[in-house]
Amino acid sequence: MKQVDFENGKIAQNIARTAFPMLIAQVLSLLYSIVDRIYIGRIPGEGTSALGAVGLCFPVIILITGFTNMFGMGGSPLFSMELGRGNKEKAETIMNTSFRLLVVTALVIMAAGELFAEPLLRLFGASDNAIGYSVVYLRIYLTGTLFSMVTTGMNPFINAQGFPGIGMLSVVVGAVLNLILDPFFIFVLEMGVSGAAVATVISQGCSVIVVARCLFGKKLEQRIYFRKVSRIRDYFPFAGDIVGLGTAPFIMQCTNSLVQIACNSVLMTFGGEIYVSIMTIVSSVRQILDTPVMAVVEGTSPIISYNYGARRATNVRKAIAIMMAVTVPYTFIVWIMILWRPEMFISIFSSDKTLLSDAIPALHLYFFAYIFQALQYSGQTVFKALNKKKQAVFFSLFRKVVMVIPLTYLFPYVCGFGAEGVFMAEPVSNIIGGLACFITMLCIVLPELKKMEAGCKKL
Repeated sequence: MKQVDFENGKIAQNIARTAFPMLIAQVLSLLYSIVDRIYIGRIPGEGTSALGAVGLCFPVIILITGFTNMFGMGGSPLFSMELGRGNKEKAETIMNTSFRLLVVTALVIMAAGELFAEPLLRLFGASDNAIGYSVVYLRIYLTGTLFSMVTTGMNPFINAQGFPGIGMLSVVVGAVLNLILDPFFIFVLEMGVSGAAVATVISQGCSVIVVARCLFGKKLEQRIYFRKVSRIRDYFPFAGDIVGLGTAPFIMQCTNSLVQIACNSVLMTFGGEIYVSIMTIVSSVRQILDTPVMAVVEGTSPIISYNYGARRATNVRKAIAIMMAVTVPYTFIVWIMILWRPEMFISIFSSDKTLLSDAIPALHLYFFAYIFQALQYSGQTVFKALNKKKQAVFFSLFRKVVMVIPLTYLFPYVCGFGAEGVFMAEPVSNIIGGLACFITMLCIVLPELKKMEAGCKKL
């Protein structure tokens, strides 16, 4: 697969060549969980209940993604900056530190999750009716934690070396297998919810094989190595820097988990299990529609980091402008589509007509200010790509912890909006949080880039 030339290639072309394979990879990666929900929602006689039960597992799955992002997204911008500065050996050490952190954390999560699956799910609001489905699905799903964390966490390092196609291939293999195995295990072997989890784990195992062959092979200049060291901490020489920068994406995922817990808890009080199922559908639609935005911002991130490390301020500004020119129109179009044909998105996950009357207004409310999400994602990406940890962490906390979670309780309980208030919290936080993040990014980053340009001209 042809390597992307970060050193000499055109900015727009590099973003397109990096973002497109990532878009394909993320769409297919999404199929791991989305396909499960599509099939689970159609299990005869128990689809709606099973779908809500699997939705209760989301906080744990989101937490796994959070740790993956901490080490993958935390390490890859540092890796790209060092490549831009020509420090290839240091870049390779950063990549290896991230890899070890991913492996160790995955093993700890697997062990802890297997031991505490049931009490955790009870804490998340699982009823006696739902707990059976939830525990079975989560315990099987957790056996593939190592596979999913290594695949997703190391792909940014492969992308940063100019090979996004390999990352795409790893996900294609797993997603296609999951698409085939899901109906086989769920319906043919009549394994139901447990069959969906088994299919996912097998598919993730095949994905990690593709990534491992690349990381340990000769195609990449920077690879995974195993060298003897005298002390355990020497295996993780850049752990502090990686965790420091990766705290922002980690917090974003952790707060998503907290939001999911809060939403499920309030919805169980005001709407019951059917509203938890509706939130599962709304969250699933959000995952699908977020994917192109995430592909663009994550495809732009290594280009921003590389050019920042190489002190090419003009290229950094061009990359940010191109990112915004794609994400803002896209989110506007999505909002129009949600208003026009909401039932089209809902029907992906459920054919239950009783859901439709409540799910449509919930979807309308949730996506009302979706365009502001482009501002949030873009601002966060720039802060992360430029190693601005404080701002990245602050705005991760601000939108979710300071706004969404309190509003999730305030609107239903205090303002009297009931279940609808849960879905209203998202657009309000999008408007305030998105604007605050993006405006702050412009105020901090643009003056710095101007100084960088002035300094380069003097040289």
